[in-house]
Amino acid sequence: MGRMTDYIGYEALTQAAMRGVVREALRETARQETAPGEHHFYITFRTRAPGVKMAEHLVERFPDEMTIVIQHQFWDLEVFDGHFEVILKFNGVPQHLSIPFAAMTRFVDPSVNFGLSFERPEKAAGQDIVGPTGATAPATDPQPEEQKRASGDDTPGTVVNIDAFRRK
Repeated sequence: MGRMTDYIGYEALTQAAMRGVVREALRETARQETAPGEHHFYITFRTRAPGVKMAEHLVERFPDEMTIVIQHQFWDLEVFDGHFEVILKFNGVPQHLSIPFAAMTRFVDPSVNFGLSFERPEKAAGQDIVGPTGATAPATDPQPEEQKRASGDDTPGTVVNIDAFRRK
């Protein structure tokens, strides 16, 4: 029996629903002007994805992916249907970032051991992710080395990757 055609598009629906989870977590944070309770978020995104707006020197420093932290030191978080905007300090200098939800590759809230991993676009699937240090990690690694260091915790979070539910 051949592979069936998915006319409903479950893959895209699931990705959209997972991005909606992130959107709502950020909306709650924007409402309170701080991450609620002990919550804090590591958001990894493709710096050169369509719609990403950030200083060119940051794109040069992080040519593929960048992980930001939303916890205490952020300003003017605004959440829209398709993207969010925030001001973060890099080396003490405030920088405005505009990040489409479609550019996200990973969302982790280590305070509750929760994480989501998003599909890369089809043409980039299977490529290695090259971090800012030049070290490569497989695209399927749910928590790259940079992120493990950043969270100070070597225990990987619960990452929902829908590849596990696919028929091969």
